[in-house]
Amino acid sequence: MAFPSAFRLLAIVLISAVAGAINSIAGGGTLLTFPALIGLGIVPLVANATSTVALWPGSFASMMGYRPELRGSLRWAIGFAVPSLIGGGVGAWLLLRTPPARFDLIVPWLVLGATALFILQPRIVRSVQRRRADSIADEEAVAATDQTSNGSLPAPGVLVLQFFVGVYGGYVGAGAGIIMLAALGFIGLTNIHRMNGLKNWGGLCMNAVAAITFAFSSLISWPIALAMAVGSISGGYLASQGVQKVDQKHVRLLVIAIGLLGGLWLLMHKS
Repeated sequence: MAFPSAFRLLAIVLISAVAGAINSIAGGGTLLTFPALIGLGIVPLVANATSTVALWPGSFASMMGYRPELRGSLRWAIGFAVPSLIGGGVGAWLLLRTPPARFDLIVPWLVLGATALFILQPRIVRSVQRRRADSIADEEAVAATDQTSNGSLPAPGVLVLQFFVGVYGGYVGAGAGIIMLAALGFIGLTNIHRMNGLKNWGGLCMNAVAAITFAFSSLISWPIALAMAVGSISGGYLASQGVQKVDQKHVRLLVIAIGLLGGLWLLMHKS
C-alpha cells in the first residue's frame, strides 16, 4: 500500500481523536476507525489490527484520567488485570489465524450482540439485587456494597468472565468496551463512572498484549497507526476528564447509540 497523503493522515488523526474519546466514554472507538481505514483501502482484518495498536496509547491516556475513580480498588484492579492480559493474548492469537473473509462476516454480529447485552444489563442487575435483598433483608445495604473497594480480590467467577471478555477484546476491538461494561454490571456494579474506569483498565491490559502480538505480524500499517496514536491520546485523555461530569444516564445512552449504529454500519458494509 502506498504511503498515505498528508490530507489523509490529518483526517485519520482527527477521526482517531474522536475514537479515543469514545473509547474513554463507552468503548467502540474502532467503530469509527474501521470505515476510515477501509476508506484508505485496507482490508478489515488489517484495519482491526492497526486500530488495536494505534488506539492503545489513547487507552493509556484515558486510564490516567480515570485514576480518581479507582481509588481504594488496587487489589481488585490487580486481580482484574490477570484474565485481561491472558484473554487478550488468546484473542490476538485467534485473530492471526482467522481468514479475512470470515472475520468480515462475524464482526457485525459480535458488536450488535454486545450492545444488546448492555441494554439488558440494568434489568438483570435489578433482578439479582432483589434476590439478594430477599435473603439479606436489607436492600439498601446490598445496593451500597462496592465489591471493588473492600480490599479483596475479584471472585473466581469474575476472573473467568473477564477472561472471555479479554479473548473478545484481543480478537476484535469493536465493542469490547461495551461487553466489559455489561459484564461489570452483571456482577453488581452500578456506578457508570467507576465501571468506565475499570473498563479502561481492563482494556489497557488486554489491548497491550494484542498490540504487541500484532506489532510483530504483517497486519499493521505503521504510518497510519502512528497518526492514529497521536489523535487517540489527546481524545482519550480529554474525554476521560469531561465525561465524569456528565449524568450517568446520558453516558449509558451514548454507549447504546455507539453500539447500535456501529454494528449496523458494519453489517451493511460487509464485503
